[in-house]
Amino acid sequence: MTQFFTSSPEETEQLGYKIGKSLNKNKIIALYGGLGMGKTALTRGIVKGLDSQDDVSSPTFALVNEYKGRFNIYHFDMYRVNTWDDLYSTGFFDYIGNGVLIIEWSENIENALPPDAIKIYITRVSDNERAFESEGDLQL
Repeated sequence: MTQFFTSSPEETEQLGYKIGKSLNKNKIIALYGGLGMGKTALTRGIVKGLDSQDDVSSPTFALVNEYKGRFNIYHFDMYRVNTWDDLYSTGFFDYIGNGVLIIEWSENIENALPPDAIKIYITRVSDNERAFESEGDLQL
């Protein structure tokens, strides 16, 4: 497990940028962490690191946002997904293998994640500082 720390949303975005630059096609990034932990800021950086100019926003109500970059990018929010039927209704399984998937609230779909998913656990260290622990094939 690799650990990183950030002290601001800007630093979180910079960490995401480095992650995005390191990604190959068809990776799954599973993000774990509560409200206000920096999942969307990290995603914004990952999307920029994948050479996208698209504006990133949390897909809370849309469930998935699509961005164009070096690869197709699919940004999921699984906050409201509680059952397998909910998950199937998002079309999640149709996206696997078709680009980079970034999944917020991955804890809600833990059993559906492929074994090669890169998991990033975000915890609060202090008001501004966050710890990011990665599990999987993340090369920075």
